[in-house]
Amino acid sequence: MIYLLIGFLPALTLNISTSRSDQNLLETISLPPGFEIELYATDVVNARAMALGDNGTLFVGSRSAGKIYALVDENEDMYAEKMYVISERLQAPSGVTFRDGSLYASAVDRILRFDDIENSLNNPPSPVVVTDNLPNERHHGWKFIDFGPDDMLYVPVGAPCNVCIRPDPFSSILRITPNGSNMEVFARGVRNSVGFAWHPVTKTLWFTDNGRDNLGDNIPPGELNHAYKSGLHFGFPHCHGSDIPDPRFGKEADCANFEPPAQTLGPHVAPLGMTFYDGEMFPNDYLNQVFIAEHGSWNRSKKIGYRITLVRLNDYQEAVKYETFADGWLQGEKAWGRPADVMVMKDGSLLISDDTADSIYRITYQK
Repeated sequence: MIYLLIGFLPALTLNISTSRSDQNLLETISLPPGFEIELYATDVVNARAMALGDNGTLFVGSRSAGKIYALVDENEDMYAEKMYVISERLQAPSGVTFRDGSLYASAVDRILRFDDIENSLNNPPSPVVVTDNLPNERHHGWKFIDFGPDDMLYVPVGAPCNVCIRPDPFSSILRITPNGSNMEVFARGVRNSVGFAWHPVTKTLWFTDNGRDNLGDNIPPGELNHAYKSGLHFGFPHCHGSDIPDPRFGKEADCANFEPPAQTLGPHVAPLGMTFYDGEMFPNDYLNQVFIAEHGSWNRSKKIGYRITLVRLNDYQEAVKYETFADGWLQGEKAWGRPADVMVMKDGSLLISDDTADSIYRITYQK
């Protein structure tokens, strides 16, 4: 396996162009009144998780492309004209996050750090290995990563299967110190989380989780979960959703003993990235609400997902409504795009990555 050593190669710099066909496809996207969608970047092959640098550089990981990108909006027109390839030939570097001038990236069994990266996009430094003590299984092995308000790096480790029992650290969310030491399990019973965020007020962790396959079209649901403290168990592989025992592993389990989802999502919609809206551009009733990128089903007789959904919370951080926010990537049974991550920009607009159309979109609101 080739994991690294690409820091020794010169960075690739590409100018990004916009085609008319890209713009035409966006006309199929439906949004609530007052919202508009436009391209922020194209040709970002297999764009997955996103992270924003201190100087405005948008870093994007990929899963199948094996690359980490840096997108730069040189003339501040809210379109990234230039793209740098920070590293390539990595093993599914899906997750990226930014802290203290350094870019952190996941590569299945390891976390890498690129120091002072925004000042060296043309000549990226050789990455530092933060840890290489993670499992190397490829099945659910790609990892979304982010730093929490406790200054710990949170790293999910998915189940290496559709449904099975494996010891720690599988089916969990870990947290480690920024230098890779003191690894601990924060949450268990998590099949495959590919997105999480902390509530802007309570600072507690919320995360998406993908349900198991092969139980039929309509079960189990996807999940939005609330890990309000460490040590919670969210049911996998014994129970799915709130009260669905697994046919093999749930016969002697009481689903009431596990933490239920804060909100059940559509069955097999593949919820990936999520974020709390903490900007000032959108109407006030979107503040501190949850946006979710639903990648879309591959395992239903009729496809669903391929959209951005919104989970509305009340003042007690209880989920009270699950609704579609942006839709249209799925046309009939054919999907021209698949949302993978969502992120709030400094101006309050919402970015969406699309790993199938190889694009980044920007959603704005005009009063």
